[in-house]
Amino acid sequence: MDKALELRNVSVVRGGDRILSGIDLDIFKGENVAVIGPNGSGKTTLIKLLRGDIRPYYDEDSPAVMRIFGQDRWNLFEVRGRMGVVSMDLQSMFRADTTVAEVVCSGFFNSLDVFRNHSLTDDMRRAALEAAVTMGIEDLMSRPTENLSLGEMRRTLIARALVTKPDLLVLDEPMTGLDIVMRSKFRAMFDILIGTGVSIVMVTHELTDIPSSVRRVVMVRDGAIFADGPKEELLTDDKVSDLYGEPIEVEVSDGIYRMHLRGA
Repeated sequence: MDKALELRNVSVVRGGDRILSGIDLDIFKGENVAVIGPNGSGKTTLIKLLRGDIRPYYDEDSPAVMRIFGQDRWNLFEVRGRMGVVSMDLQSMFRADTTVAEVVCSGFFNSLDVFRNHSLTDDMRRAALEAAVTMGIEDLMSRPTENLSLGEMRRTLIARALVTKPDLLVLDEPMTGLDIVMRSKFRAMFDILIGTGVSIVMVTHELTDIPSSVRRVVMVRDGAIFADGPKEELLTDDKVSDLYGEPIEVEVSDGIYRMHLRGA
């Protein structure tokens, strides 16, 4: 199978500290993966690395290899067209009067609005409407972001990432702040997207966020890969307890995993 992402011995150093250390990771085209780990484990840094916001640490004695869609060198704009990234820090970056339609269409230009130097084609407008329909926000297109609920804004950002029909959709903590009912709806929505052929990499620290159709789990702890394998093998009491450093019990029902502190 072709690889969407290939990392070998990849590290990220900031202020003399290693945020990621010696990461080896392959994600294949068409594969759906959940990246889990405690807060501060390096998950968000991994997203920034994949997005191209930061570069791997260069060690001439042991050089890193990072390939995106099989390429050692890539055009960042092209990569961001093929890899849709939904990061929750985006939701506070748009002006309050930016409309949903403008947010969605900004995905074509990797910008925070549709500006005068941007030209929207009829094909782009159709693709934006299609993405909005997919996310169930087509009736919100004229609404400013300041009048959106948290769940509506999240769906808008996902539609923004879908407009270019990416090969891979990377979701960074997409359910943070949502209530239990909305989390359930988002899980079902991601399962539907996966069923239509969208490949998803979801980064989260909550087992309940993982859609039932995601089969592979990558565990990250202290800036390194702690474990990588099938969901059924890794989401166990012992493995999850080792990952989070606390005695944790894991329960599964209808393909959804939940964890709680042992005895709680």
